[in-house]
Amino acid sequence: MPEQTVAPERATSLAQEVARRRTFAIISHPDAGKTTLTEKLLLYAGAIEHAGAVRARKHQRHAVSDWMAIEQERGISITSTVLQFEYGQHLLNLLDTPGHQDFSEDTYRTLMAVDSAIMVLDSAKGIETQTRKLFTVCRKQHLPILTFINKLDQPGRDPLSILDEIEQELSIRVVPMNWPIGSGADFQGVYDLQKQQILYFQRTAHGTERAPVAVRDLDDPVLKELLTPRTYAQLRDDVELLTGVGSAFDMDAFLAGELTPVYFGSALNNFGVETFLSALIELAPSPRDRESSQGTVTPNDEGFSGFVFKIQANMDPKHRDCMAFLRICSGRFAKDMLVHHPRLGRTVRMSRPHRLFARDRETVGEAYPGDVIGLSNPGLFTIGDTVSSTELLQFAPILPFQPEHFGRLRNLNIAKYKQFNKGLEQLLQEAVIQVLHPIDSVRREPILAAVGILQFDVVVARLAAEYNVEATVDPLPYASARWVTSPENELANTTWPGQSLRTRDQHGQLVVLFHSVWEMNYCIEKNPRILFREVSD
Repeated sequence: MPEQTVAPERATSLAQEVARRRTFAIISHPDAGKTTLTEKLLLYAGAIEHAGAVRARKHQRHAVSDWMAIEQERGISITSTVLQFEYGQHLLNLLDTPGHQDFSEDTYRTLMAVDSAIMVLDSAKGIETQTRKLFTVCRKQHLPILTFINKLDQPGRDPLSILDEIEQELSIRVVPMNWPIGSGADFQGVYDLQKQQILYFQRTAHGTERAPVAVRDLDDPVLKELLTPRTYAQLRDDVELLTGVGSAFDMDAFLAGELTPVYFGSALNNFGVETFLSALIELAPSPRDRESSQGTVTPNDEGFSGFVFKIQANMDPKHRDCMAFLRICSGRFAKDMLVHHPRLGRTVRMSRPHRLFARDRETVGEAYPGDVIGLSNPGLFTIGDTVSSTELLQFAPILPFQPEHFGRLRNLNIAKYKQFNKGLEQLLQEAVIQVLHPIDSVRREPILAAVGILQFDVVVARLAAEYNVEATVDPLPYASARWVTSPENELANTTWPGQSLRTRDQHGQLVVLFHSVWEMNYCIEKNPRILFREVSD
């Protein structure tokens, strides 16, 4: 970013605000405990008073990060959520992400907006498929990763075997920062390998309140009374082994994404959560530099910049509005400021900004790098848009994923075609799915293209809940799609496979659906002068 003169008092204020922020996401395979850990971090930070289990007991609340009706019904996270809260002198922006692979595109976009990540593993299962995929995304973004091995209160694998699996499968160095005392029903706490002290935990009612902590060193004679002889002997053996052969923590390697500090605990029962939160504050980086069309943008640059990574409609049923999620990258954001919008080629006023906490919001007057704010979006923003005080600056675009599932969306009540079209248009703007329209088919219903098949269920559920429209999706037998670019005379002379379907997307681009990968490859081979792309521009 072009060098600018900054008034000393403003520079100090900006630098201080940047330094106290941590913006991070949590990644995991479904059911590893991501949502539970999210709730417990909020609990210990004082952002909520009680933590609600996802599979809630009768009369107990749902997880605050899962605010959609379909999320609460199914007990899974479907859409990314922003949770901003303070802890001590620091301000944290937690971007909660879906764990299910069918919603990985939303998770990918969210990981573009964070500076670090927490990887949650189930102590009984270790590395799982979705965790491996999301870790790869984090690695491409060079994100520092802290690891939380969860569910130590349940039967699980040997801790050393999990550490070895992380190193072997993910090719990253591991440094355990604490060590479990016992496991399963005998899990009684952790030994802090850095401070060389015991954190002994006691269970609380359903894990809904803070677990009381008593600190004792390893040689405390009372410890022998608290632990069984077997557990005490195993702890001493493990600590001696780790002290003798374990690697030391290296901050530079961690920030480069080459090393992950590992913590053990049980989010459900609050074991190790507060310790982990303190470690997150200490180790996770403040907002980082980002590359742009005008060079490196640093958070302390006076010039304001940010990018939109998510669009969400109907967060507040009373208003039925649409919110653009903007990650601030540099400078100070102020309500009603004028900024450049390169895609539109004009300036826009940043009015009605909001601080976000799941579906709740409050008007905010200013914000700083690392913050994610919500902007009321009357059609001004799309995913990937850059806004800045520098006219030519743009961050890299956020490209869509290649769709793998296709289905015909049918409106079951033709009298509600206006609501149907409005709902579909809004879901398309959010990039929940891609919408294709057949060119040479007798049927004119829109075709949905999605990364995961559960996205179809989300479309149907949200049309019903938010627009009072009953719809259904009929699966289609297509295996792949390609966006096609070619001179019109080339296309006019092209013979397409008999089972393929030609469509156009919302931008009018030609998209061909193929029944099989073999059919697609044969078509590409026979048409070398035509450009076939996996995703849209």
